[in-house]
Amino acid sequence: MDNTPVKISQSLISLPLVHPFQTSFGVQDKKFAIIIKLIDADENVGWGETVADPFPGYAYETMDTTWTIQEKYLIPAFLKLFENGFPTIEDIDKAFAPIRGHNFAKTGIESAYWSLKAQRENKSVGELYGATKTKIPTGVSIGIQPSLDALLERIGKFLEKGYQRIKIKIKPGWDFDVVQAIRKEYGDIKLMVDANSAYSLKKEHIDIFKRMDRFDLMMIEQPLAYDDMLDHKKLQAEISTPICLDESIHTVSHAIQAIEYECAKIINIKPARVGGYHKAKQIAEKLGKDKVWLGGMLEMGIGRMHNIFIQAKDEFTIPGDTSGSDRYFTQDIIDPPVKVDENGYIEVPKGRNLAVNVREDVILSNTINYQETS
Repeated sequence: MDNTPVKISQSLISLPLVHPFQTSFGVQDKKFAIIIKLIDADENVGWGETVADPFPGYAYETMDTTWTIQEKYLIPAFLKLFENGFPTIEDIDKAFAPIRGHNFAKTGIESAYWSLKAQRENKSVGELYGATKTKIPTGVSIGIQPSLDALLERIGKFLEKGYQRIKIKIKPGWDFDVVQAIRKEYGDIKLMVDANSAYSLKKEHIDIFKRMDRFDLMMIEQPLAYDDMLDHKKLQAEISTPICLDESIHTVSHAIQAIEYECAKIINIKPARVGGYHKAKQIAEKLGKDKVWLGGMLEMGIGRMHNIFIQAKDEFTIPGDTSGSDRYFTQDIIDPPVKVDENGYIEVPKGRNLAVNVREDVILSNTINYQETS
C-alpha cells in the first residue's frame, strides 16, 4: 500500500436549517460546508468536512477562502506527501505549517485523512482518536430568540428531549434578566451563556457579570474580544463564574497559556478553529478533565461524526454542543442520522471508518460547486 495515489474532491454544499440560528453577530438560515472525499488506489474512501460560512463573522475564514486555500495550497501539499507512501499526521502538520492560519481549511482535509486511514486499517475513526466511551453526554446551543417566552419554550422542548446542558447566546440587553427568568422557570439545570465577544471591560458590563455570579452558571463563554486573552484575565479576577475561551484559542499553546495564566478556567475546543482533530486531541490530553469541552460549528453529519468520536475520549466530561441531526437539518448527509436518547446521550457507533453511511445522493443534490484533483 506504499506509494498510494490518492484522488481528492471538494464539494461545496448548502443545507437549510430547521430553525434560524441567531448570535450577537448575525442570523443563519442555511449551513454551508465543503465536503472532502479521498479515494486511494484500493478504492478506500475517507470523508472530511470543512465548516464554512458565507460571511467572516465568527472567523476570518469563509466558504470562499477555505475553498481557495484548499484548492491552491493545501491539496497540492497534501497530495505530494503520497509520493513517499501513506503519510503520518506529523507529515501533514509539517506540510501545512508554511501556510499560516486557515485552520478551518486545514481541518477539512485532515479529517478526511483520519477517515481514510481508519478505512485502510479496518478501524473506526474513534480508535484513531483514542475514544473509550460507548456514549457521550450532550447539550444544546440555543440562539437569541424573538422573545423571552419563545426562548423559555424552546428550552423546555430541549429539556423534554433529554439534553443535559443548555447554552444560550447573550448580548447587551439580552443577558441578566434572561438568565434570571430561566433560573426561575427551570431551577438548577446545567446552564451556560455564550457572548460571542459582545462585551467589554466597561463598568456596566463587568457589573452585569458580577450580578450573574448568583446564578451558578457552568461558565460564561467568550465575553470579550475575539482575539483577546489579557482582558479576560482581568474579568476572571472580578467574577467567580468560570470564563470559557472559544474564539481566542487557535493553537495548542494558546489553550495551555489561557489556563496557566488564569485568563480562563475552561477551553471550548472546536477542531476547525484549532487546526484539526490531532490538535484537539493534544489540547484535551494536556489540559485534562473538567478543563475542556467540544463546541460545534453547526456541522453536517460527517463533521458531527468526527466530533462524536473525539468527545468519546476520557478527557471530555462536560457535555458538548453535538446535538442530534434533527436539531439542525430535516435530512442530514449521513445515514443513520445522529440521535440523542431520552437521557441526553449520543451513542458512539461501532464500525469501520465513520461507522455510518455517507449519503452521496444528498451531497450531490445540494452541491453548489465541485472540483476533483489527483
